[in-house]
Amino acid sequence: MMRIYLSIIFVLCFQFSFAQTKGEVTVVKDPLIDSLIAKRIELNRTKPTITNPTSKAIVSDMGYRVQVFYGSDRREAFNEQSRFKALYPQLRTYITYKEPNYYLRVGDFRSRMEAQRLLNELKANFPTLFIFREKINAPELDDVNK
Repeated sequence: MMRIYLSIIFVLCFQFSFAQTKGEVTVVKDPLIDSLIAKRIELNRTKPTITNPTSKAIVSDMGYRVQVFYGSDRREAFNEQSRFKALYPQLRTYITYKEPNYYLRVGDFRSRMEAQRLLNELKANFPTLFIFREKINAPELDDVNK
């Protein structure tokens, strides 16, 4: 009998020791976070896209870009970007860094054929060209109407 009482007391003590009390969580954040989120949303709604001209949301999709340069020298990557922009101001350029190299990729092409056309055109001015499939930015409507 005594053993049963001790077992019950032990079980109750064990249960209460793991019981959790209700608490209150206070979130402390910088008020600039909300303004940055609002700014990001506003930036993403500025221009209509080809895929959805009635919406103002910028849509990204998989597509192709032509890699014009890669190398470990940052200054050389930016020089190549300037040289490319002088020849083709209408095309967007993107410099990315993946250790130890910088990569300059250009264009936002929906099909590999479009990227191949640009690659063929660039062969004379840029010696190392490759086509990569990656997430691209939707072209602006103004670019299509030109």
